[in-house]
Amino acid sequence: MQNGTKRCGSTRVGSVQFRVLGPVSATTANGGPLPLGPAKRRSLLAMLLAHPNTPVGVERLTEALWDEEPPRHARTVLHGHVSRLRAVLAQHDAAAHGVELLTQGAGYRLCLPESLVDSHRFEESLRLVRRIADPGEAVAVLREALGLWQGPAFAGTVHSAPLEAPAHALEELRLTAVEALARAYGQLGDHAAAASALHAEAAAHPLREPLVAQLMLALARAGRQVDALDWFHRTRRLLADEIGVDPAPVLTDAYSTLLRTDTHARAHPEVHPGAHTHARAEADADACRGTARPTAARSHRAAAGPAVTPQLLPRRPRGFIARQDELATLDRVTTATPGPIVTLTGSAGVGKTALAVHWAHQRRAAFPDGTLFADLCGFSPTPARDTRAVLREFLLALGVPVERMPGSPDALGARYRELTTGRRLLVVLDNAADSERIRPLLPGGDECVTLVTSRDRLDGLVATDAARPLTVAALPAADSTALLAAVLGPDRVAAEPEAAARLAGLCDGLPLALRVAAARLATRPHRGLASFAGELADEQHRLDLLEAEDTGVAAALGLSLRQLPEPARGLFHHLGPHTGATLDICTAAALADCPPPRAALALDQLAAAQLVVETGPQSYVLHDLVRLFARSLAPDREPAGLLRLLDHWVQTLLGACAAAEPGGEPCCALPPGARRSAGIRRFADRTAALAWYSAERGTLRGAVEAAVAAGLHDRAWRLVLLQWPLIVWQVRDGWVPLLEQGLASAELDGDPAAQSRASALLGWVLSEEGRAEEALARLERAPDLAVRAGDFAGEAVARINLAVALMRYGDRERPGGLLADALALAEREGLTETVTLAHQHLAQHLLSAGAAAEAAEHAARGLALAAPLLAAPRRVVLRTLHGEALAAVGRTGEAVRQLHEAIREARANAYEEGEAAARVALDGLPAAR
Repeated sequence: MQNGTKRCGSTRVGSVQFRVLGPVSATTANGGPLPLGPAKRRSLLAMLLAHPNTPVGVERLTEALWDEEPPRHARTVLHGHVSRLRAVLAQHDAAAHGVELLTQGAGYRLCLPESLVDSHRFEESLRLVRRIADPGEAVAVLREALGLWQGPAFAGTVHSAPLEAPAHALEELRLTAVEALARAYGQLGDHAAAASALHAEAAAHPLREPLVAQLMLALARAGRQVDALDWFHRTRRLLADEIGVDPAPVLTDAYSTLLRTDTHARAHPEVHPGAHTHARAEADADACRGTARPTAARSHRAAAGPAVTPQLLPRRPRGFIARQDELATLDRVTTATPGPIVTLTGSAGVGKTALAVHWAHQRRAAFPDGTLFADLCGFSPTPARDTRAVLREFLLALGVPVERMPGSPDALGARYRELTTGRRLLVVLDNAADSERIRPLLPGGDECVTLVTSRDRLDGLVATDAARPLTVAALPAADSTALLAAVLGPDRVAAEPEAAARLAGLCDGLPLALRVAAARLATRPHRGLASFAGELADEQHRLDLLEAEDTGVAAALGLSLRQLPEPARGLFHHLGPHTGATLDICTAAALADCPPPRAALALDQLAAAQLVVETGPQSYVLHDLVRLFARSLAPDREPAGLLRLLDHWVQTLLGACAAAEPGGEPCCALPPGARRSAGIRRFADRTAALAWYSAERGTLRGAVEAAVAAGLHDRAWRLVLLQWPLIVWQVRDGWVPLLEQGLASAELDGDPAAQSRASALLGWVLSEEGRAEEALARLERAPDLAVRAGDFAGEAVARINLAVALMRYGDRERPGGLLADALALAEREGLTETVTLAHQHLAQHLLSAGAAAEAAEHAARGLALAAPLLAAPRRVVLRTLHGEALAAVGRTGEAVRQLHEAIREARANAYEEGEAAARVALDGLPAAR
């Protein structure tokens, strides 16, 4: 099993075009503008276009449309804008071209081919230009890309943080494109054009030193030495006056280059009338020698690029009550020590997040360098936020351009700590599950303050990072009543003071419970507080109404559920074991043990009752709270539903493997006694299968955890191993814990064949992560385990993976024998895909060992088997190896043909890495120069 390749499909341009590179607008094919209406509706469209084909929550949209406190009826206003935007799209037949505005959960998703958005076409052009070697062609592509800009990104929208972040990212890409255009002009020798392209941007961004440095050099090469030197001195003065720092090395290096090449100026002083006295020249020389060294602040500011003040806080919580003691404690502990970390811990629904956000808004002025906020989803039915995703979000907010984002988790963390050192920032990490997930997100330096909210006590963070714990308790009686009054209005509470006090007591002082109770009353103005308090007094129903964080919602869903017809009610009771948010008809049928048509009818009824959200043909999403409620209805005494679900996932994964790696041999069969699902999802091709793998990764992880918890280890390891197409496609994406669980389950199941497969895959992933010792320890065990199991296919794969790792670590002796044995095994057993794989790696090994003729033979034999059975990436790799081997034995003409074919096939299948490798090989041939 070797590294796969991500593929990108193409889309058809439709009748509606969207612009965000300038004023937000939409036009028809003939250029006529769509009537989008006021700024808030344009802001709504802008937010959806900034996150195409992705759900955007109502809360986030509200923040985008109202930079300050939104009105009480903001949600209603937002719904109105959505309805009018839908009407405009429908009027212009947008759905016929793939454009549709859908409701998804507590949010909206704008489905569309991304090529309809000018920002996507702009970014595609930038990706294209990186692969262009001809500067003339690069100039043409970049000019066309920059021509898409009609003004500042997202112009004409509300000035709010959710829109400013993507606008800033696009502006950074635009400046990068201008700099690339200037470089391309320079390669063509047109330095005047390069200087012209840079001049306006340098004037608009006078503190962007790399841009100014590039302009200086372009001016000098165009013969405008005086102007180039003036730009340096102007920028140096501006840096000193505005920021109090010295020029960065990028600027002083450019200046040094100018002075070293300024022979004409020194021979003809009239060119610089009065500009260079002896004292000025000495000062210039000092600057070039680095006498004026950058300060610490200088280095950190240079690392961050243009000064950016992030403001990621959610809006201030409405109706926040009391907490004076906790607020005072926060004031005290955040000023007591350098770089303080405070943990706000307490039970679900006690108001930890509201307290943190309220205090952050109160003390906003104390953090002039901005605020960062992230919901880590640690205690949420959705998967916890990936640390790398949070770091990327923070770095983007701190001004790091998208194209300069570090790749590895360690590099992301190092960059984050670098940019937060020396800044006065507030970092709020909400809903954290454990200390381990928090540590990579702690800022650097002593000027930052970090607030962490969690239901866990986070003892580890207290022990290792001296975090100060602050327990958030329930509200006292008087404050509880005040919270009810803040939501319902003081007159209504004053009219029934005793009922209000009783209601507050029955809610146990939990702010979330109080708010849900108040919301139920607010929507029923003729219902009295005493009546509702009487309902809560019934102990049989109180836990349903006030169950921790989902207080009130579970009861409301229960009332809705009892009104549903069959089969919807029956299906809903079976949804509890489901481990993800997305749900298709086949999965629902497996859970409910019913035919797919009956599941389809039930899902349609649930969608009508808004208990599930329809997102596409036969595709649904369960809202987080609905899924939690369904889980409360799935008692442990019914493991049959979980078993049906796991068997369904195993069968679906087998189909996905076959589509993702056509021609490959399955790594396992169904477990003994598995029940066949009535319906299994079908995958059209490799792209569809890999997209499904990626979308369902969190769901499958939850399925593995559920299988392990239930002791169903024969299902657990299969669910892990059958994800191998995605694992090899995204090999450095944190797979080790899952694979270790798969290996542990295989060991508990006593299956040596599964242990061999898991060890081989785990060892390969560890090798890709650079963990050589651990990798070899796993890989060395894998062949013997396969031999013990009589698994010849597994033995061949294990030997190949071990050989590849040994080749990587410089072993020139063992790989040849391992690969030869693997080839013999695979040929004897008729394992075509494994035979091809062995030929590929034998060709690579022999080529590196100088045996080019044998390498060419193995590559040719692999190619003969690969077409048309295997996926295109394998054929591209084999063609490239074949071309390199042919070139090494002097058959240059044949080599050129093979490499051109590799490039053609790689380009046809969007295999960028394969195309690049083939081009490198081609460029090394004398005939290709």
